[in-house]
Amino acid sequence: MSAAAQFTVIVPARYASTRFPGKPLADLAGKPMVVRVCERAKQSGAAAVHVATDDPRIADAVRSHGHSVVMTSSDHASGTDRLAEAAQLLGLADGEVVVNVQGDEPLIAPALIREVAQLLDARRAASMATACHAIHDGATAASPNVVKVVLDAQGYALYFSRAEIPFPRLSGEMSGAPTYRHAGIYAYRVRFLREYAALPPAPIEKAEALEQLRALWHGHRIAVLVSETDIPPGVDTHQDLQAVLSRMNR
Repeated sequence: MSAAAQFTVIVPARYASTRFPGKPLADLAGKPMVVRVCERAKQSGAAAVHVATDDPRIADAVRSHGHSVVMTSSDHASGTDRLAEAAQLLGLADGEVVVNVQGDEPLIAPALIREVAQLLDARRAASMATACHAIHDGATAASPNVVKVVLDAQGYALYFSRAEIPFPRLSGEMSGAPTYRHAGIYAYRVRFLREYAALPPAPIEKAEALEQLRALWHGHRIAVLVSETDIPPGVDTHQDLQAVLSRMNR
C-alpha cells in the first residue's frame, strides 16, 4: 500500500442466524466473539475499526469493550449492503479502501487483513480483493460447505463455487491444478461499495448462494491473495465455536 493509503475495517454483525442465533455475542474466553474480531482487526494497522449492526444487544456489547459501532438498517439482504450503508454513514471518501472482516472470524490473522487491503490498493483494475489458500485433501475439495475459487494467470478470480473446481476428471483423485479454499474477507473501494449495492442479483449468485458472484457476473474483477498458510475457518455452528476455543486454549 502506498505511504498515503489507509484502510478502514468494517465488521458486519447481525443477531439473527439460522444455525446459530446470537452468534456475534457467543462467549470466547470471557469476551463476545465480535469483540475478539475487533481486537484482531485493530492489530492490522487499520486507520479505524467499526462494527456495523442493526441490533442494540450487539452494539452495547461492542461499545462496552471500547470499540466503535455504526447502527445500520435491518433490511439489508447481504453483509456487503450493510457495509455500503456503514461507509456512507461514516462519510468515507470514494477512493478509500474498506475491508470487510466477518464477525465470525475470531482467529483471522491481522497480517491477512492488511495484505488484502494492500492487494486492492496495488491492483487498480480490481474492484475487490479477497483471499484463499490451497486445499490438500479430496474430502475438503468436494464439500459443498467449503467455497472454492479458480484463478487466472494474473491472480484474478475466474469463478467461485461450492462444487469442486477445478473438477478432477479421474474419479477419486485431486485435480492436477491447484484447488483453493476461499476465505470470506473482502476489500473494496468505497465507490464500488455503492455501485455493488445497486447491482441486481445475478442468477449464479442465487444458485450458489455466494454474493461475490454478483461482481463477476456484472464484469468486475476480483484480485485474490493466495496465502501460503491455511486461513482458520470461521464459526458457523456451536461445534465450530468449541473448535475455536480449543485452538485458543492451545
